[in-house]
Amino acid sequence: QVQLVESGGGLVQAGGSLRLSCAASGRTFSTYAMGWFRQAPGKEREFVAAISWSGGNTYYAPSVRGRFTISRDNAKNTVYLQMNSLKVEDTAAYSCAAALGKSGRYAYTGAYEYNYWGQGTQVTVSS
Repeated sequence: QVQLVESGGGLVQAGGSLRLSCAASGRTFSTYAMGWFRQAPGKEREFVAAISWSGGNTYYAPSVRGRFTISRDNAKNTVYLQMNSLKVEDTAAYSCAAALGKSGRYAYTGAYEYNYWGQGTQVTVSS
């Protein structure tokens, strides 16, 4: 079992920055890939970013590439999402997810690859 708890969401003006954190407990954090997803009201959940167990492989959705950075600190059992140059369209509930039971070498983009999810943290970007 893995428990994931996100933090760091909030209200920010367009052009601003936020850093989300996802703290994991339970199974060995350093062995599995992690991802961030988001869901805006009335929209499907979408992939944002993913990172392999070592941090050596990362992948981003085109809409956030160059603005967001995913990273992890395995000593702290935490994955981060640094979000810069935020846009109104980034407004959503952001959730982290863990892909246990799969190779940790890859950064997975599909929600079906992940089997543990946090409850999410709201990010609201105002114009």
